[in-house]
Amino acid sequence: MKILLTGVTGYIAQRLLPVLLENKHEVVCCVRDSSRFNIKKYSTSNISVIDVDFLNSESLQNIPNDIDLAYYLIHSMSTQSGDFENMEDICATNFRNRIKQTSAKQVIFLSGISNANSLSKHLSSRKNVENILSSSDFSLTTLKAGIIVGSGSASFEIIRDLVEKLPFMITPRWVKTKCQPISIRNVVEFLFGVMGKTETYKNSYDIGGPDVLSYKEMLLRFAKVRGLKRRIVIVPAMTPKISSYWLYFVTSTSFALAKNLVNSMKIEVICKPNNLASMLEIKLIDYDTSIKLAFDKIEQNQVLSSWKDAQSSNIFRGGFSKYIEVPINGCFKDVRSRKVDNSDVSINRIWSIGGKTGWYYGNRLWEFRGFLDKIAGGVGMRRGRKSDTELNTGDALDFWRVLIADKDQKRLLLYAEMKLPGEAWLEFKIDKNDILTQTATFRPLGLLGRLYWYSVLPFHGLIFNRMINNIAEIKIK
Repeated sequence: MKILLTGVTGYIAQRLLPVLLENKHEVVCCVRDSSRFNIKKYSTSNISVIDVDFLNSESLQNIPNDIDLAYYLIHSMSTQSGDFENMEDICATNFRNRIKQTSAKQVIFLSGISNANSLSKHLSSRKNVENILSSSDFSLTTLKAGIIVGSGSASFEIIRDLVEKLPFMITPRWVKTKCQPISIRNVVEFLFGVMGKTETYKNSYDIGGPDVLSYKEMLLRFAKVRGLKRRIVIVPAMTPKISSYWLYFVTSTSFALAKNLVNSMKIEVICKPNNLASMLEIKLIDYDTSIKLAFDKIEQNQVLSSWKDAQSSNIFRGGFSKYIEVPINGCFKDVRSRKVDNSDVSINRIWSIGGKTGWYYGNRLWEFRGFLDKIAGGVGMRRGRKSDTELNTGDALDFWRVLIADKDQKRLLLYAEMKLPGEAWLEFKIDKNDILTQTATFRPLGLLGRLYWYSVLPFHGLIFNRMINNIAEIKIK
């Protein structure tokens, strides 16, 4: 079967793609910028990549006409600029208009459970997308999920941040809200299972695990699985705005996502009964087991995808290629070179930078810079990294975004997503003579940008010098 897969750089699609390929399907991957998708990690000829921006209807002409089925996995809730409801409306309309021109018989859409009388902006938008997609000649199958539990999922990582960082939590009233969490494994099973199932055509199904829990119960059960004792006190006076800031500063989420999550968390998301699990012979995984399975992946360093890698700002709206060519004119640079004894060892150290490993010198200073960024409304340092040892183009890495991760060329290029009065790049490259060059480039914006560069210059002299020495494993005398 020839399948069109959208949202390929997102959390769900990265879990579904390997399953489709393992089952010998031909997959056409839609990405906004093909340079941020690493096709090399898939050792099959059954995969192709096309550049499609669903906000630009003309780009949808890149979609082939002979597809059999399409997955609609586009989500704009975490966007930090613009009206996500309007963006989702435009994307869904453009998708529907193009897909009905193809030979696709079925579209599978992953939405959110929306059974309550009053819905949040997020859930209302998801319901509107379903209405748009259902008004066409192709058959729509809608799967509606609530909290998705899996290594790298937004919900899992937020709960993990709260439980592991806070032994005592003062929480808003929404922690009493009931929901029905579902394991990411079950979500993928449902998405794959409804493929070509004519009995699911033009139907909608709520999908959830066997447990109906309040958010408080989810937090406490997470703590129990991790062997932690936690206490939760509910404060009725905590407003949605304060709750959003609470999530933003304690967890790795962006403020835009925190705000939308808080609004959604006030709404019960419990499944209406259906027979889909039995029809597809899917065994539902309980909440505690879902947590254990997620940590198995984390401990084995096998996290396939993370919500943090999804593009949530408009910085790269024009594509990665605009930033891959590091500018020369009008820039400040800090360039340092060292001879390395073993390039393979140094490359492995570069590929492990950030996250748990740290930055090889001055980690407290890096963390303080991340804290200042968080205060200013930036991403901060809490995003960490998906894998301790592997990097791919498009990955989030603390407050950087990976633009190039090429081990064959021995080159890593990062772009800063922190709040800055300008633009910043950090590059590591080892040449054929085993010379490691570390380059920090800053293109200032106005006078403030120039003042910023000179204010941090003394710290660069200390941090960048020690950092390259440690990467090259040069001993300081």
